[in-house]
Amino acid sequence: MRVDAILFDKDGTLFDFGATWEGWAESFLLRATGGDRPRAARIGQHIGFDLQARRFEPGSIVIAGTPDEVTERLLPHFPDRGFDDILRMLNEEAENAPQAEAVPLLPLLGRLRDLGLRLGVATNDAEAPALVHLEAAGVRGYFDFIAGCDSGHGAKPQPGQLLAFAERIGLAPDRIVMVGDSTHDLIAGRSAGMQTVAVLTGLAEAAVLAPYADAVLPDIGHLPAWLAG
Repeated sequence: MRVDAILFDKDGTLFDFGATWEGWAESFLLRATGGDRPRAARIGQHIGFDLQARRFEPGSIVIAGTPDEVTERLLPHFPDRGFDDILRMLNEEAENAPQAEAVPLLPLLGRLRDLGLRLGVATNDAEAPALVHLEAAGVRGYFDFIAGCDSGHGAKPQPGQLLAFAERIGLAPDRIVMVGDSTHDLIAGRSAGMQTVAVLTGLAEAAVLAPYADAVLPDIGHLPAWLAG
């Protein structure tokens, strides 16, 4: 089927999930607990993060959840802090998290644009950190559309962000491919009527993603060959 546009998830797709967010989780937990590492480790378990190993569990809420959802999970463990305070810290640490590109983004995105494709980003991260991350990578200008969970279109696995992208660029959803590393991304793509491609630069294994994907690729660097095929 013809593809005229690609909508990317951000974390685990454009950027390697573990290399980026393991450091973020450690920084946030230590900041929020005033450097109390044993307490930070206990709280980390409730969001599926092993502080000692610096590793997320495959079912961690951080992988596909929104900052609001992560905050709700954390709130009972910080009785001296309010929801807005925790959310602010999460987003501040997210903006400062060093991003590790899944593949070199500039040449890949340039190649996709040269093919005449429209490009977008739909993330369950907040919009402000997403813009910071894309700007830092020097690729913000390649995208016609960038939406976070707080941009007014809802969050994945609901299809609101995806349908907003289709409307923005004036294309039928079936001419767009949603590319992501989680079932949230792929379920949203299917719900929107888009083609779906899974990548393995997040924490989910191919067997988990395959039932929701038209193709499973090692990373987004394989997209040009998939499109040509």
